[in-house]
Amino acid sequence: MKLEQFAMERMQSTYENQVEYNLSESGVRPLSARELLGDAAALEALLDQPLMYTQSNGTPELRAAVAALYPGATVDHVEVTNGGSEANYIATWRLIEPGDEVVMLLPNYMQTWGLARAFGATVRAWPLVEDHAAGRWRADLDALGTLITSRTKLIVLCNPNNPTGARLTATDLDAVARAAEKVGAWVLSDEIYRGAEPDGHETASMWGRGDRVIVTSGLSKAYGLPGLRIGWIVAPPPVAATLWSYHDYTTIAPGALSDRLARAALDPARRQSLLERARTIIRANRPILARWLAGHGDVFAWIPPEAGAIGYVRYTHEINSTALVTRLREEKSVLIVPGDHFGMDRYLRIGFGESPSYVTQGLARVHDVLEALAAAPSAAPKR
Repeated sequence: MKLEQFAMERMQSTYENQVEYNLSESGVRPLSARELLGDAAALEALLDQPLMYTQSNGTPELRAAVAALYPGATVDHVEVTNGGSEANYIATWRLIEPGDEVVMLLPNYMQTWGLARAFGATVRAWPLVEDHAAGRWRADLDALGTLITSRTKLIVLCNPNNPTGARLTATDLDAVARAAEKVGAWVLSDEIYRGAEPDGHETASMWGRGDRVIVTSGLSKAYGLPGLRIGWIVAPPPVAATLWSYHDYTTIAPGALSDRLARAALDPARRQSLLERARTIIRANRPILARWLAGHGDVFAWIPPEAGAIGYVRYTHEINSTALVTRLREEKSVLIVPGDHFGMDRYLRIGFGESPSYVTQGLARVHDVLEALAAAPSAAPKR
């Protein structure tokens, strides 16, 4: 098996801790353990946690807390992983065989794209439609019908979507379930941004819409806890049991401290508080990005995200997106994600989940480079 380079993760891993302004992240400002637990007794109890191997598919208490988020699920439906990335990895590893076809909603987090191809599948792109008249990116369900064949093994969603922040509706998801059922395909729905909706209406889940549905998620984005590296898979119990054995070949078990802190995060009252925190940050910062984009006239076009602390914007400058991002990093110590990493040049994904002052100052540095491009367009590198 030969894996192609995962361009976005390689860039972020290399530079995100070297720049002064990291606007490449798609979550909200991370919490500390003190902020999460909130009282001295809980912190003392955390310090007394033995650093042992935990239950390798997640403690029963944590799996029960996850299962409670998905109607009809039990602890036997849940496999806890080290981050949503491991959840996607072992699910794809379990499902895909050489010669399969995968239909993937795009743009998307490109992990599953690379994995499916490495495992021998053909990936067929199902593009979201940039509908400015409706003010949203939307799923083209007619196009989905033309892409699915008898060889389709898997349909891959990211809902809410990374990088656009779009939400598929319950009606959309029902249609996906029907299309998958016709050919016996699985649906893998990455729902890690679910809960980060500024309007407070939690995005519809794919869970419960078919017998061959697998949902992945975790605490990284809407919860502000990426450093815990806690993700999960919700799947039919026989599949969850098999995925547990696949997990034996990767990281074996979640960390003991992470499992304990995840249980605290998913306490119902605390969970609602964490999600409202994320929504408050998004409500405060999305207008900052909107004003900044509007201040550049017709350079940018975007559809504001329905969920998540990310803006996916199209620009008109005659410069490749990776070249622009490289220039921003080298000249201004700002990191953002180029549209190239989603197969879409002339787009940028800009994260706005940090403090308002941090976002404002980072965008000011981006402005300086854009002004230089506008003053000397002939000097802008092209490739």
